[in-house]
Amino acid sequence: MIARDQLLELLSDLESDRVECKESSRNTDKLSEAVTAFANDLPGYQLPGYLVVGVDDSRNFIGLKVSDELLTSLGGLRSDGNILPLPVINVAKFVFPQGEVAVVEVLPSKLPPVRYKGRAWIRVGPRRASASEQEERILTERRVSHASTFDAQPCLDATIEDLAVNQFQNSYLNYAVAEEVIRENHRDTKQQLASLRFFDLKNDCPTNAGILLFGKNPLAWIPGAYAQFLRVKGNSLSDDVTSERTISGDLASLLRELESLTRLQIEQHPERESLLRERLESTYPEIALRELFSNAVLHRSYDSTAPIRFYWFSDRIEIQSPGGLYGEASPENFPNQNSYRNPVLAEAMKNLGFVNKFGRGVARAKNALAKNGNPPASFDFDHHYVRVTVWAKP
Repeated sequence: MIARDQLLELLSDLESDRVECKESSRNTDKLSEAVTAFANDLPGYQLPGYLVVGVDDSRNFIGLKVSDELLTSLGGLRSDGNILPLPVINVAKFVFPQGEVAVVEVLPSKLPPVRYKGRAWIRVGPRRASASEQEERILTERRVSHASTFDAQPCLDATIEDLAVNQFQNSYLNYAVAEEVIRENHRDTKQQLASLRFFDLKNDCPTNAGILLFGKNPLAWIPGAYAQFLRVKGNSLSDDVTSERTISGDLASLLRELESLTRLQIEQHPERESLLRERLESTYPEIALRELFSNAVLHRSYDSTAPIRFYWFSDRIEIQSPGGLYGEASPENFPNQNSYRNPVLAEAMKNLGFVNKFGRGVARAKNALAKNGNPPASFDFDHHYVRVTVWAKP
């Protein structure tokens, strides 16, 4: 986080495009637009931008009292799913003789253009503006040199012919980009795909995320992109198998098939509430299983050739995802701390409705299990996999 004297120096420069001041945090749209603009870093400073709450446009301190609730609210701008891909931010309180301020430090994104509710925002001198078609193209081209995660990298042997382009245009584009932006821009298909990190214009090929999400045959390019489902009549893999499926295809189809398969496998039985009323009791809560296998699909390592393994035993379910914990996440801070191995896929899964709010999937699963009367899930970590075990309701 920025030092006190550096922050005061930035605040003294009324023309600086690395700082934006707000008197309060009430207008979350404006706050989120500011975060998005700093993340896009159109001038290419490769330096953080600062959203300062508690100072007016003339850089006068207004006497704001910065509470823990305010800091939590500002930190939540990152994970509410409206800014995509997820920005990297730090939030802190500063106390000066003139008054208190809350500061959101926003690091430049390595995967621009970043959008808030489908629209890219940028800094133009000391003001904020919606990015033009040309400005979005600049951000898209800049991203290529920063593509470090597997999903953002080019799938060099593939071509646009390997993508189901109609699926992208008819079933995804309107969820990801504001309707008025689509009307205003007249980009060709490759440029549309590239603006959302699904195509690499420099190498004239889809990215790995493009193949995973819209590939006609993702397994031809990414051999581990499938899930193996096994239902066992017993408590070990040596017992008889009653059902076995290999599930592949684009990620949306894979997730929907897993969801349907799970719904069919869950056992329900009537439980008497009163003399005249019964309710259906489930061995497992569907929402918990959906959150956990969605989490496995999102966070797995796709450069591994191993599949996601979904084993359904008589007393438990095991979901095993290739690749250990990533980034800042560790066994000690899981699930409160998370880093995204596949940020492009994270954005897409949010747009497609498979993720409601970032960082909350495991917590939602735990709450659903407790509410249904299941024992707590257990998590095992290794350098090569993450395994979650969900125990049947007694």
